[in-house]
Amino acid sequence: MSLANQRVVVIGGSSGLGLATARAAAEAGASVTIASSRPERLEKALAELPDTCDGLVTDARDEADVAALFERVGTLDHLVYTAGDALDPRPLRDLPLDEARRLLDVRFWGVVAAVKHAAPRIRPGGSIVLTGGIIGVRPMPGAALMAGAAAALEGFARGLAVDLAPIRVNAVRPGAVHTPMWDGLPQPQLDAMIAARAEQTLVKAVGEADQIAATNLYLMENAFVTGTVLTVDGGSLLAAG
Repeated sequence: MSLANQRVVVIGGSSGLGLATARAAAEAGASVTIASSRPERLEKALAELPDTCDGLVTDARDEADVAALFERVGTLDHLVYTAGDALDPRPLRDLPLDEARRLLDVRFWGVVAAVKHAAPRIRPGGSIVLTGGIIGVRPMPGAALMAGAAAALEGFARGLAVDLAPIRVNAVRPGAVHTPMWDGLPQPQLDAMIAARAEQTLVKAVGEADQIAATNLYLMENAFVTGTVLTVDGGSLLAAG
């Protein structure tokens, strides 16, 4: 299986899981468009990617921006959505409702906008891959809103698989994965967090972005998989039991 002569769009493709996915898709033969809301990060990512990749500044919170992205891209074969923003683990009682709604703009409503504008342009045999997280089935204290968003995204993926068929729609449920979002921590704190997260898995390690990218690639390439949520967590859900 390969992605030769196919067009892949990765929203959130300038860092972390998205950048690793863009690189893997390009290595599999695809032409890749990455989208990010941060121009400087987009420019840095494109410098690391092959010439078969391009990029557009896109704010996933702005439907007009998302529509313009797909107008520019035209037809495509696969959409991968990995965009996310920092979690805000606060008790719900401390969170004004308007702010709570804004916290879902990228992680859920951005997905809705992306699918809305991408789906009519996806060629036969194409797919959509969404990114959730094990927080949806194993919530952390203070993160009920994010848990709800992750669970909603999985239900959305299954519903889309029915509504958009034969376009395939799947979701990935990553566990703890070391991405650049962690690297802002002081080194001792980072080392302690990695050790603690690793201890909560069966494999005694945290994930790497390339491992999630490989899962995204599998879901793009395998034409007999749809409506599926793949957990890639090192066995942390079982370890929790």
